[in-house]
Amino acid sequence: MEEGTIFTGIFGKPRCPILFHIMNSWQELTIHVHRDAEEAVSNLMIETGSQGVAISDSADYVGQEDRFGELYPEVEQSEMIAITAYYPDTLNIEEVKATLAAHLADLTDFGLETGRISLENQELAEEDWADNWKKYYEPARVTHDLTIVPSWTDYEATLGEKIIKLDPGMAFGTGTHPTTKMSLFALEQVLRGGETVIDVGTGSGVLSIASSLLGAKEIFAYDLDDVAVRVAQENIQLNPGMENIYVATGDLLKGVTIEADVIVANILADILIHLTEDAYRLVKDQGYLIMSGIISEKWDMVRASAEAAGFYLETHMIQGEWNACVFKKTDDISGVIGG
Repeated sequence: MEEGTIFTGIFGKPRCPILFHIMNSWQELTIHVHRDAEEAVSNLMIETGSQGVAISDSADYVGQEDRFGELYPEVEQSEMIAITAYYPDTLNIEEVKATLAAHLADLTDFGLETGRISLENQELAEEDWADNWKKYYEPARVTHDLTIVPSWTDYEATLGEKIIKLDPGMAFGTGTHPTTKMSLFALEQVLRGGETVIDVGTGSGVLSIASSLLGAKEIFAYDLDDVAVRVAQENIQLNPGMENIYVATGDLLKGVTIEADVIVANILADILIHLTEDAYRLVKDQGYLIMSGIISEKWDMVRASAEAAGFYLETHMIQGEWNACVFKKTDDISGVIGG
C-alpha cells in the first residue's frame, strides 16, 4: 500500500503520525456538537484513530463578501458545528463510537458547553476522500489585515491584505475559532515592527507567520510535540520571507533565555498559569503577554496568575465562552485596566 500525508481541520497540534496508509475505502463519522467543544472533540477523534478531521461551521460565512464573482451561500447561523472524521476501514467503527460517546459525556466536567451531541457514520470510497475534504477550506479573512488561505488556492490579495498560507495536509484551522482570531487580533494591536516574539505552543505556526507579516524582527516558536514542530516548519515554508522564524521543541518557556517584546500563547488555561512567571522574566519592560484559549470559568484563575507574576491587564477580549487577554509589563499603570 502507498503512503500519503494526513490533514487535520483543527487549530493547534495534530495528535497522530504524519503518514498514513491509503485505503480503498474509509469510514466517515460526523459529530454534531456545540462550537465551544470544537478542539476537544477534534482531538478525541484523532486520538481514537481518525486520519483527519474537517469542521463545518456556519460562522465561516459570517461577514463574507463576494470576491472575484464567487457567491457565498446563505447559511443559517447556529452554535452547533459538524466535525467529520475519517477512519480506516480496518477499525471497528462501533467500538470507536462507543469510546467517543463515553469521553464526550465527560466534557461538561471541564466546563465545556456541548449541546445535544449526535453521531452518524457512513462508508466513503477512496476517490471521494481524495476530493471531498477540500470543500471545507476556503480563504478566511480573520482580522482587518490577515487572511488565511489554503495552500492550493489561487487567491488574489486586496490592497493591504496579508496572506497566511496553510496546508490542510499538515495542520490547519479555518481562522474562525475564537481563540485564534483573538490571538491574531491582539498581535495586530501590539506589533509595530522590529519586535522579538516568542510563540508558545505554536501548533500549526499560524501565530508565528502572522507575527512576521505584521513586522516582527524575529520569532521563536516552541512546541512540546515533535510532530507539531515539523508541521509548523512545513507551514512556514509555504509563506515567503519567513526566514526570521525559528522553530524548536520546548516545554512552555522552560530553559528559554531570549528576551522578547511580545510572548503569545494560545493554549489551555490550566497550562497558561504555569508560564506566567517565566513570561514575566523574559518579557522586556513595556512588553506584552498575549494569552488565549481561556474558557470563561477559568478566566479569573489566569488573570490572577498573570497579575501575581507582575503583569497588568491592558486588554480583555471575549467571544462566546472564550477569553483572550493582553497583559503588559510596566511600571506606568495609567494606561492599563484599573490604572
